[in-house]
Amino acid sequence: MTSTTTRPTSAPGSTTSSTTGSTTSTTGSTALSPAARERALERLAAETLDVLVIGGGVTGAGAALDAASRGLSVGLLEQRDWASGTSSRASKLVHGGLRYLEMLDFALVREALHERGLLVGRLAPHLVQPVPFLYPLQHRAWERAYVGAGIALYDALAGVLGRVGGRGVPLHRHLSHRALSRVAPSLRPDVAVGAIRYWDAKVDDARFVEVVVRTAVGHGAAAASRVRVTGYLEEAGRVAGVTAVDLETGRELRVRARHVIGATGVWTEETQGLFRARGLQVRASKGVHVVVPRDAVAGEDGFILKTEKSVLFIIPWRTHWVIGTTDTPWDLAKDHPVASAADVDYLLEHANAVLRRPLTRDDVLGVYTGLRPLIQPVSSDGSATTKVSREHTTATVRPGLTVIAGGKYTTYRVMARDVVDVALADRAPGDPAGAAPASATEHLPLAGADGYAVRWNQRHRLAAARGWGEERVEHLLHRYGTLVDEVLALVDADPALGEPLEGAEDHLRAEVVYAATHEGALHLEDVLTRRTRLSYERADRGTTAARAAAELMAGPLGWSGEQVEREVATYLARVAAERAAEVEPDDASAERARLRAPEIRPLGVDASA
Repeated sequence: MTSTTTRPTSAPGSTTSSTTGSTTSTTGSTALSPAARERALERLAAETLDVLVIGGGVTGAGAALDAASRGLSVGLLEQRDWASGTSSRASKLVHGGLRYLEMLDFALVREALHERGLLVGRLAPHLVQPVPFLYPLQHRAWERAYVGAGIALYDALAGVLGRVGGRGVPLHRHLSHRALSRVAPSLRPDVAVGAIRYWDAKVDDARFVEVVVRTAVGHGAAAASRVRVTGYLEEAGRVAGVTAVDLETGRELRVRARHVIGATGVWTEETQGLFRARGLQVRASKGVHVVVPRDAVAGEDGFILKTEKSVLFIIPWRTHWVIGTTDTPWDLAKDHPVASAADVDYLLEHANAVLRRPLTRDDVLGVYTGLRPLIQPVSSDGSATTKVSREHTTATVRPGLTVIAGGKYTTYRVMARDVVDVALADRAPGDPAGAAPASATEHLPLAGADGYAVRWNQRHRLAAARGWGEERVEHLLHRYGTLVDEVLALVDADPALGEPLEGAEDHLRAEVVYAATHEGALHLEDVLTRRTRLSYERADRGTTAARAAAELMAGPLGWSGEQVEREVATYLARVAAERAAEVEPDDASAERARLRAPEIRPLGVDASA
């Protein structure tokens, strides 16, 4: 029997105390080192966990942290790298969803704005920063009044909840045509009679997920990436855990758990099928983003533009702009979605509709593509309907197995709380985990957040002590928060690590080593694509830095010279395949081009494992 809950309203708690007899520590190291991964695998094979989460995106990582915050014993498994799917390929925004106001979905907007306030003000100020956007106006009177009222409501819905910790986002303001031309000199003068400037926030999405995982580990969770779930364990008609294989060694595992949570996004139906269950139906929608240099567009403010299908964002970052996104069905294999020439042209065309100096393909530094998991509701006769919701849904699809899908990045914490609540409601007789306290994550800063404001105020001293420019220290603080001290300790131990990374001067050599020793990076792609984003923020897509990065990773990961060569070759082949895909006319031909690149695999491990 399947029980389904959409957006439960249970209130989060503010304390954690174990009622399960778990030995979970709340003061442990957050490092995702190779040794920590091995210890996690040993623990996963030896214990019966309260909760096992499958899926290392933002929702799965959040669920692991939520369960750990309740004092439960928790495991977290991810088939690839942390955030390697949708959670590293989004628009990198934390926002209330301005367009949902037009749909009159006030509850969703208010909830998202509350979460934005928590992230900016308390939970992750080092990774989530306010960013201004311009909403161009084409009509002087009615549109300014209409849009202005909507954005005023947006600010009002945020209210004091949007300013948790006193570090919220500024209120909106109206700009005349003259003021707009000063603020956004790249905007064509004929496309707007003025604008409204409002604020949302941006997030380093892949790093955010990795930090959520680290926070969960610090509170006792056992987390391991590159572990594929292959089947399930059953006792008395209940799911009692999973069988799995460590893709790094080929080792087979049996992981026992009282509750299994599936948070696998667009792979939700495949996950349900693996457990011989049916429940949620999920449609994959492809979202493509292109990245252009910072000097390609003048100004400090981003843009939100209405298109015939949805909205388009042009988002400012320190060294570049992100332009996106598309929203088209994807019916091909989900592992490696790629952009086609049509996708890239669509984004450039819509950006050029408002820009004074048109962007060309020569301006494109990189392209990245993700798949959004959209819930496909089922009608009463069991056939799929066409209505797709952006809200999340949880379902206990068989005893001991609860899944979640849908939703949006900004509300990941609410999604995580909800799926743990639903999983704990489905408990076997005598299961002590069902009596666990409520979620404590609303009051639980992520790793690197505690003391961040103080370290930010000290940035000039940190820079002077090492002879660095202040901009370099700001870069490090935005990436690591107070965990920057761990990175600086590497530099103190080996001053050569304080030098810029060859081929990527914005990053230190220490950041690559730290990715392998503390951030769970197991392969070169993990560093170049998710820990640093070089694969789409630089024109060479990280290929120039590839060898130097691989050699830096070799020590902590124990790579031989042969493995270094394999890692570099695999990464270069992936970049070449993605470039080839981006000039193909459609999804099918683009996918064929991308699949020419080999899969990552360590030496001595069967590629089919």
